[in-house]
Amino acid sequence: MKLPALLLLAAASVSFAADPALTIYNGGYAVVRETLPIDLKSGVNQVSFAGATAQVESDSVILRDVAGKAEFQILEQSYRNDPVSQAMLLSLFEGKSLEFNRREVNKPDRIIAGKVVRSGFVPGGNFVEPIIEVDGKLQFSLPGEPVFPSLGNDNVLKPTLNWKLNSAASGKIDAEVAYLSRGFTWEASYNLVAPEKGDTVDIVGWVTMNNQSGMLFNDAKIKLMAGDVHRVEENVPIPFTAAAKGRAMMAVADAVVTEKSFDEFHLYTLGNPVTLRDKETKQVEFVRATGVKAERIYVYEGAGHYRRGVSAHGKVQVYREFKNSEANKLGLALPKGKLRFYSQDADRQLEFVGENQIDHTPKDEVIRVLTGNSFDLAGERRMTNSTEDGSNRVATQSFEVKVRNHKKEAVEIRVVEHANHGGTWTLTAQSQSHEKKDAMSFEFRVPLKPDEEKVITYTIRYTW
Repeated sequence: MKLPALLLLAAASVSFAADPALTIYNGGYAVVRETLPIDLKSGVNQVSFAGATAQVESDSVILRDVAGKAEFQILEQSYRNDPVSQAMLLSLFEGKSLEFNRREVNKPDRIIAGKVVRSGFVPGGNFVEPIIEVDGKLQFSLPGEPVFPSLGNDNVLKPTLNWKLNSAASGKIDAEVAYLSRGFTWEASYNLVAPEKGDTVDIVGWVTMNNQSGMLFNDAKIKLMAGDVHRVEENVPIPFTAAAKGRAMMAVADAVVTEKSFDEFHLYTLGNPVTLRDKETKQVEFVRATGVKAERIYVYEGAGHYRRGVSAHGKVQVYREFKNSEANKLGLALPKGKLRFYSQDADRQLEFVGENQIDHTPKDEVIRVLTGNSFDLAGERRMTNSTEDGSNRVATQSFEVKVRNHKKEAVEIRVVEHANHGGTWTLTAQSQSHEKKDAMSFEFRVPLKPDEEKVITYTIRYTW
């Protein structure tokens, strides 16, 4: 019998797998791949695989002969996630008698016969009290540990995939079962360490993986997919293989993690097999760079603190800005994650000085993150004049911005202002030159010596 060559699904006559592989996504799921040795018989085969997770998306399962040697057809596929339990087995003996092993302190164990009137098992997990008849009397508890004569032919010990397949010929192959499963997460985090003075930082990046799938993966090959993968009703097939040119994440011979572009995303491959246990969180270092130029930027945006007619005293925000380029010791596709900033004081001890998040960042892009507010820098903003001529559609506003430096060293504060009135605007007067940032904002760069105050004034004219 000749079967269609395009059929990829196969089935294994064994229930054990080797060489597990995971591709974990930012969205809380993974592609799980297992290699299965298959001994196919000509004709119909009944197959079970007890290595699936408890959160498998059953309609995403692909079981295939990667080498393309076998020809077979899947007649049926099913997934069971009702592993046998004491309550479930008791339910099979309702109305029947069982032996119960009773253990009592300072007494030998003894066997008690009891009839299972009600097991207490309810499909879906809503447990009720069991009812057991012993010596003609009912009790709402088990008289001891039940002793079952057999497991039963229709019970499973683990979540199990079952197939019924029709094979054109007999033969042994190594098949692959792949499926989507919930219960996996990964995220990146970055620790940035700066000296007490200067604009360079050392960066160490970690990936943190978490397994809540209900399954142990021993010596698994792990990949991490970074990017925003769209899913429809959480059941979108995802490509399992592709060819792409890879590049090491670190400039060493045996990189712990390598990175490559993959479709519209980025794929990170762990260089060594990892054992990922159920309920386990594991971290792997994936990037390390020293001497990264990361300029400290001070920004005063007083409009956010302004109330009409009232002088606004605001905080000066502190940012760190660095370019993700090879020239700046990086040049990697950085997955989204949390950045933690540490500063080294005079006795070389590290102190935590702020944290923030970054989104997925391609190479050669600039990263600017807010780390907090400066203690020793201050700003003050007030409106000094305002006129509006509605008939001629003209308005003018005048502002005064004061910035002060109480540090022992010189700094530059970037005073950011916004044209919020609407219409076309221009500055008709200004105490120093400005830089237009976009259609609605402009910036004054103000150098300040230690203990110096400077005043910036400007008048903005709107027409509409």
